[in-house]
Amino acid sequence: MVEWNFLAVLSDIDLLLLGLGNTLVVTALALAFGIPLGLFLALSRLSTIRPLSVGSAFIIEFFRTTPPLVQLFWFFFALPILIDVRMTPFIAAIVTFSIQSSAFFAEVFRGGILSIDKGQWEGAKAIGMTYGQSLRRIVLPQAVKRMIPAFMERSIELLKTTTLVSTVAYADLMFQANDLAQKTFRPLEVYTVVAVIYFLLIFTFSQISIAVEHRLARSGESTVR
Repeated sequence: MVEWNFLAVLSDIDLLLLGLGNTLVVTALALAFGIPLGLFLALSRLSTIRPLSVGSAFIIEFFRTTPPLVQLFWFFFALPILIDVRMTPFIAAIVTFSIQSSAFFAEVFRGGILSIDKGQWEGAKAIGMTYGQSLRRIVLPQAVKRMIPAFMERSIELLKTTTLVSTVAYADLMFQANDLAQKTFRPLEVYTVVAVIYFLLIFTFSQISIAVEHRLARSGESTVR
């Protein structure tokens, strides 16, 4: 019979909250860098310049199809050897998840841009707008609204993926949980609390995403997946 005892865990809950804060920081920074990089990759893939289009397509597919843990290990262990620079767990996490998430965001951007009727482009061109002006003033404002649910979904996936940073000794929620489990000898309770924390966080974000998607559907806006 298992005897549950959460007192040891709750007495050190500040460690888990500190780890949660670090997890959210990594997620936020990966989004801050990953979204604009994703837009750049999407526009590059849509470019009529073949080397640019092929190169960006390769980057997107490579980071979408290789395991994020392998990518994290490569940036943390291999890249410093190649460029002779010290790589901290924090920097490795930001670089890895920014690039990895940008590959998925690129496809979201590309789908959103392609979902805009060609007549919008033609109308903008007819009134003298350049490609950049058409994209910035006409296409992206409409496309982004359709992409919001997909962006939120990818952000949730990114949050879950960041649990991998504990493998390179970054003090995220999982790393702190591992440390606390060893210190208290109560792994069952520790990981149960961590599971509940992740559930509450991700469930809340998921419900917000669903509410946004339903609101867009009622307003007549299609969404991009």
